[in-house]
Amino acid sequence: MSSLVGPDEDDPRGKPAVPEDVQDAIKTLIRWSGDDPTREGLLDTPARVARAWKEYCVGYEEDPATHLSRVFEEVGGYDEIVLLKDIPFQSHCEHHMAPIIGRAHIAYLPTDFVVGISKLARVLHGFARRLQVQERLTAQVAQCIWDNLHPHGVAVVIEAEHACMTARGVRTPGVGMVTSRMMGVFREDQRSRKEVLSLMGFG
Repeated sequence: MSSLVGPDEDDPRGKPAVPEDVQDAIKTLIRWSGDDPTREGLLDTPARVARAWKEYCVGYEEDPATHLSRVFEEVGGYDEIVLLKDIPFQSHCEHHMAPIIGRAHIAYLPTDFVVGISKLARVLHGFARRLQVQERLTAQVAQCIWDNLHPHGVAVVIEAEHACMTARGVRTPGVGMVTSRMMGVFREDQRSRKEVLSLMGFG
């Protein structure tokens, strides 16, 4: 027997109820893919998939800029590059809704204050947990830091694999895509740009 609950019922396990029209849409996709949504193994799948997508796209429910609202001015005169490397992330392609899995490198050159380093990762995840294209994700992270921290420069480099290319279509696994956005001194000054890329491991 299915353990699904209706759209207005509370799941006894504490999971959010899933509207019937959402479940019906997923059942239609299962049926169109060639399987039977009424067979035992798939009975709970529509609700599971719906809840999973709500989690994948939780970034729509937040403003990533809020993570940059608390700053620290007591930095002992530090005025060099701040870099957070190899931040893992997962997103989904807006064209095929397939996974994008990668890592990001985020750097900025502070003015009079810095932000807690975990906040840089939170900004990334806030934008990544939406339907995305890698180019826009890169630009959004950089712009958010630029607008809220007002640094001398921002550099964001993202490396990722796209399942829409590796698991379907051309089916070419192991291919990575690299995007970057440089702002301020990292865009205008070649020496600063070279330094930050070298710290990221691209020098």
